[in-house]
Amino acid sequence: MIRRVRPSTTKAGSGRIILWGAAITVIALGATFLLDPYRNFQLATIAATFCAVAGLTVLVGSSGQLSLGQAAMMAVGGYGYALTANALTGVGVDGVARFVLAMIGGIAASGLLGLLLGLAAARLRGPYLAGLTLAITIAIAPVTTFFSGVFNGDAGLQIANDSVPPILATLIAMEQWQAWIAILVAGVVVTALASLSHSGIGLHMRATRDDETAARLSGIRTGRIKVIAFLASSVTAGAGGAVACFITQAVSPGAYTLAFSLMLVVAAVIGGLGSISGAALGSALIVLLPWTVTLMTEALPAELAQRLSGNLPVLLFGLLLILVMATARRGLAGIRFRPRPRRDRRASSPRRPQPDSAAADAPPAASEPVLELAVQSVPSAPHERRK
Repeated sequence: MIRRVRPSTTKAGSGRIILWGAAITVIALGATFLLDPYRNFQLATIAATFCAVAGLTVLVGSSGQLSLGQAAMMAVGGYGYALTANALTGVGVDGVARFVLAMIGGIAASGLLGLLLGLAAARLRGPYLAGLTLAITIAIAPVTTFFSGVFNGDAGLQIANDSVPPILATLIAMEQWQAWIAILVAGVVVTALASLSHSGIGLHMRATRDDETAARLSGIRTGRIKVIAFLASSVTAGAGGAVACFITQAVSPGAYTLAFSLMLVVAAVIGGLGSISGAALGSALIVLLPWTVTLMTEALPAELAQRLSGNLPVLLFGLLLILVMATARRGLAGIRFRPRPRRDRRASSPRRPQPDSAAADAPPAASEPVLELAVQSVPSAPHERRK
């Protein structure tokens, strides 16, 4: 008899995840007061990238679907945000209302594309699915060029500046305000994603990943689960792209290339597939590693520094990926530093052979009669019989 596995949502677990998400968001908001404007800009960029990598790590790590089109989802979210914001600016809407409606527009655009990809992903797997998402990423630039009247070709779209609200204008700078927005959006999106991953739907994702046939026999609708996973990943990536457009006040196809899409996959693998904390570490690496390389190559000649700044981060990412996979297959988030248990010196020290007291007390001549009888019972050799 086949028994259907029903999703079970734990309210206590969801409440704990929400509390953790709120606490980390508040800590990150407070940390912006300790950073200069450029560090706040970097923090905002990390938060935008974190949205995309978190969705990708759940898609690949939990549902087992490989996607190389996460950068395309970010681009769709950014273009959706820019088109909606420009349309609202044309009718006189600005401020928080324009930001909220533009975010909804960007997330809806990426979610629609993710839904279409999810319907295709329900029938594809492995390299075929990876090839489809790869084609989406490559198609971003030709599409923006072909419809240049809408997307403005390679130059991309510009949006109006969202200044700091008058209430906070005397308290924080523009970069800190952008970091606040990015952190708040990342906190909401990633907390919702973590709740989904720890719910019954997340359990069905992992069951589909491990054995799709067994999951189907257990009553799980694997096609629907794949579509939900793709939709969730696309929505988070679209939110990240919209935040990136808000930060830079522009979106263009040159910012979402195939190399950047592969970099998102590498960040998810290095951080640890299926781990939200690993996605945060991978996102920080994507933003901070090229900046660190640029600082290290400033003292070199200009031509050599220019060559290294473009290629050295990719080389370091590759070496780091090999090192992490060789030493920690679960990624950086799976590394646990556990203290080595103390050894008992008396137990670990080599024991000296102790004489057996019972054998020592036994009379030594007790075994001699047995040996003697055994020797007597051995038959004589044939040549001895002839003699």
